[in-house]
Order: sequence, then structure tokens, then C-alpha cells
Amino acid sequence: MAAYFIAQYVVNDRKLYGEYQAAAAPTINAAGGELVAFDVAAETIEGAPPGPQTVILKFESTDAIKAWYNSAAYQAIVGKRLAATKGFAVIAQSMNFGR
Repeated sequence: MAAYFIAQYVVNDRKLYGEYQAAAAPTINAAGGELVAFDVAAETIEGAPPGPQTVILKFESTDAIKAWYNSAAYQAIVGKRLAATKGFAVIAQSMNFGR
């Protein structure tokens, strides 16, 4: 079942975030991930998100996301995103009714 890595944040350090972006793309591709959405000005219609930047990546499964996220290649660079932004990331399955 498809699963999505969804991150929403505000970028506080554009230079460092740019370094992260350049290094992250190859890790996503190597793990079979697909960029579904990248929006620097996502419109909020409910709640109070940490910032307007929203990124959605699609993988074949939750396990695939965790394998990518925990990979040595991604762990070597994720600190740049965490240092450059403030926000959150979640994993959502395409259809999960809690059964």
C-alpha cells in the first residue's frame, strides 16, 4: 500500500536548506520515492501549521519510507533540514482505517 512522507515547516536558513535539498533528492530517488508536491506557500484552511512550506513524497510502503529515512545516506544529511527548518513530518498510508 502506498505511503506518504509529509513535511510541513518554515525555512529559517535558506542556504542550509538549499544544501539539504541538493543532497536529499538522490536519496529519495535511490529509495524509489517520488516527489508528489513541493509548495513553498501552501494555503492553510484549518489549524495553525508551523509554516507554509509543504513537501509530500510517495513511497511504495511505510517500510520503504522508514528504510529511506533511516538509511545512512539520508541520515548523513537530514540534520541540515532539521537545523534549517522548524516544523514536523508524518507518515500517512494511502488507505489506513486502523483495522
